[in-house]
Amino acid sequence: MKINNVSYWSATVALAGFLFGFDTVVISGANLPIKELWNTSPLFHGMFIMSMALWGTVIGAMFGGIPCDKLGRKKTLFWIGVLYTISALGSAMAPDPFTFSFFRFIGGLGVGASSVAAPTYLSEIAPADKRGGLVARYQFMIVFGIFIAFFSNYLLKGVGGSIDWRLMLGAEAIPAIVYCFMVVGVPNSPRWLVLHKGDEEEASSVLSQMGISNVSEHIKEIKASVTETVKTGFFNKKYSFPITLAFLLAFFNQLSGINFILYYAPEILEVAGLASKESLMSSISIGLVNLIFTMLGMYLIDRSGRKKLILWGSIGYIISLSMVAYAFYSGAGSMFLLFFILMFIASHAVGQGAVIWVFISEIFPTKVRASGQSFGSGVHWVFAALITLITPVFLDQDNGIFKDNPWPIFAFFAGFMVLQLLFVLFIMPETNGKSLEELEKELSKSDLEMSLKNTSS
Repeated sequence: MKINNVSYWSATVALAGFLFGFDTVVISGANLPIKELWNTSPLFHGMFIMSMALWGTVIGAMFGGIPCDKLGRKKTLFWIGVLYTISALGSAMAPDPFTFSFFRFIGGLGVGASSVAAPTYLSEIAPADKRGGLVARYQFMIVFGIFIAFFSNYLLKGVGGSIDWRLMLGAEAIPAIVYCFMVVGVPNSPRWLVLHKGDEEEASSVLSQMGISNVSEHIKEIKASVTETVKTGFFNKKYSFPITLAFLLAFFNQLSGINFILYYAPEILEVAGLASKESLMSSISIGLVNLIFTMLGMYLIDRSGRKKLILWGSIGYIISLSMVAYAFYSGAGSMFLLFFILMFIASHAVGQGAVIWVFISEIFPTKVRASGQSFGSGVHWVFAALITLITPVFLDQDNGIFKDNPWPIFAFFAGFMVLQLLFVLFIMPETNGKSLEELEKELSKSDLEMSLKNTSS
């Protein structure tokens, strides 16, 4: 019953990931209709229509740690659902591109704050031996949301004529409202209760519901970790190693090109020769492969470990991106291209996709965990926004630099994945199976070189 408590809470909070995934990718179906409706330039389209949500995400991620600490993880998660609801309804009814961009920005705030609050909460209620799988539920729901967004876009194509794209965007309000009601029923994080509220009684109650037998000892461990870090700011040499790890993992996540492909999948596939409806159908296959291999990543993350999954994913990235570049360069058929795009998606799902939110949520000490999650998430979304902003300049079918043949874009991403492979081999430590308090002692070293020695173990 107690295990079921943790399972239910984690499943409920992970629904924030579903809204994250749906909100992030639903724009792919509205991309071309909006461009035609408002006749925007490539730069305006990239800067406002496509990337405004991501700039909201950057702000939500960078400052999401503040409400997480002040209001608590639970209240922050509730207000995230409210932001998603407002964004879905507002963007669906927007009369002009500026109003549309404003409401997409609101949704972006929810995405960014979600990428801080949900993994932080999940890591703090999960047992050490199950933490990878439970936190990875968030990633699974992101991917499930992406799949449903692609599928929803496909089903709604042609239903409402000129307002198809409004139906696509407005559909998100339904799961957002359901999520708001459900998240009210989860408890506060026991670590947050001890650290920020000083409420050991309620924390003890939550720990008991989690199935912790030695509650008093657990409370002492949490308080001890807080005592050691309370006088230390976030950007301190003591945390140089976890900060470096969070930055590099988030940086490489976006320099793989994952958001570029997810956001612009229909347009990329149209460049390859598929018709509009066919490209939306092929986008569903991207979402389905993403879902299947994310499930595989969830199964393996507590068995094979975080480092091995990123290693496998890096190799898959290099092969698939190189072959996609070759396919465009040589003029290979659209099915050949689609196969390697799907291989790229599979490599991401089982590697970076399954690991990133788990890894960042567990490498920072309790006192600065929300700040660390906010930092890693912020880096992730800054690069996602920049890539999305400039993509139309390269890909636009009228004026794009690579409008006829975008192979250099994929070759560029493949080169960065070689660098990620080196990062995994020589810098990234394994965090699997260790308690948050054990990881705090191991990674919070004043000497970065001393910490790097742990990677060989």
